[in-house]
Amino acid sequence: MLRTKTVSILALTCAAALSLSACGGAGDGSTTSDALPKVAAPAGHSWSNTVAATADGFLMGNPDAPIKLVEFASLTCSHCAQFSATATEPMKAEFIDSGRVSWEVRPFIRDPLDLIAATVVSCAGPDRFFPLADNVFASQEQLFAGAQANQAAAQTVATLPEAQRFPALAHAWKLDEFFAARGIPAAEVNRCLSDPAAITKRTEVTERNARQYEITGTPTFLINGTVVADANEWAQIRDRLKAAGAR
Repeated sequence: MLRTKTVSILALTCAAALSLSACGGAGDGSTTSDALPKVAAPAGHSWSNTVAATADGFLMGNPDAPIKLVEFASLTCSHCAQFSATATEPMKAEFIDSGRVSWEVRPFIRDPLDLIAATVVSCAGPDRFFPLADNVFASQEQLFAGAQANQAAAQTVATLPEAQRFPALAHAWKLDEFFAARGIPAAEVNRCLSDPAAITKRTEVTERNARQYEITGTPTFLINGTVVADANEWAQIRDRLKAAGAR
């Protein structure tokens, strides 16, 4: 596996920053615990429809769940897209709705395209984050198309004032059209991408988590704060959750 790279705002001036590095995770985290009891959701609600923003991403499920799954996911990573396609529905039905497992997704930035997509998806808010991220994963080929057709745009927009760079890049790569087709108007995309603080936060979160957990690829998972070894597919994560007591 190739090492995943993080990206700074200055990376926009480098054409190589557009290349999409390989995905994959590392670490340990397997345990064997007694089966845990289910935790009922508040009346009239389900845990899989309970989503809140966290300091680094978005969390679905019981915020006090005894088993806390964290996923570092890149929206331009094919392995992350595969995990989204295979894991989302069984994760909710088998684990989240039991109240025993919470699932936090922390966007992990690998390139400028990733940075734009993660900023817009995060800016959409808790209620839209998970379904929008799943849709982006399922539409990666379309996401890539505009950027691959206009790779020079990253260098061109680097001369613009900071607040104008990412809206201009999103327009050049037709990402405003991509998200408009998914219910995020172009004006909202521009607003989200015109906030340098939001852009900086996304890169800083990635860099901090990469250092803290020694992340070398995506998706990477934590279970109760421990990096999960050699597991980036749903069947592997499912088995680790069961071993932790979610059965």
